[in-house]
Amino acid sequence: MEWNDETIARLRALWAEGLSTAEIGRRMNVSKNAVVGKAHRLNLPARPSPIRRDGAAGGMPRPPVPRRVTGPTLPPLSADAPVIVEAQRAVAPPKVAAGAPAAPAAAARSAPVRPVQPRFGRAAACCWPIGEPGTKSFRFCDAEAAAGKPYCAEHAQVAYVKVRDRREEAA
Repeated sequence: MEWNDETIARLRALWAEGLSTAEIGRRMNVSKNAVVGKAHRLNLPARPSPIRRDGAAGGMPRPPVPRRVTGPTLPPLSADAPVIVEAQRAVAPPKVAAGAPAAPAAAARSAPVRPVQPRFGRAAACCWPIGEPGTKSFRFCDAEAAAGKPYCAEHAQVAYVKVRDRREEAA
């Protein structure tokens, strides 16, 4: 499109009416971006943004953004992973009758530590899905997973395929 004096005058008039750039483009048979670009070059007054950021839209306020969880969210997959240790709660020392010797304070404050047992009593299980999800027959392989992998040795061969070099195919 060529912008001559007549089309510029028409653009200024439609702009002054407050029409949207898309509507001006439709009426002048040009794209919205052509209208925006020419209005910018002509230094026409800026339009207020259709996006309301002051909350005047009357809608519901946005809920606060949930705080991100930091740290690991899943247990380690390998069987040689370090054992997680959990401290037991310290129990209040028993009340001692007047005149009886008191137990040492350090012994009462120390809490015994015990290792946490694996969830299923064995190493990680294979996570290979078998069947159609959502059906009663759906299950996971559940064989012992290979070290450091989520799948057993058989399913790891299927899951981890070596990438072929396409240059070999072209030759």
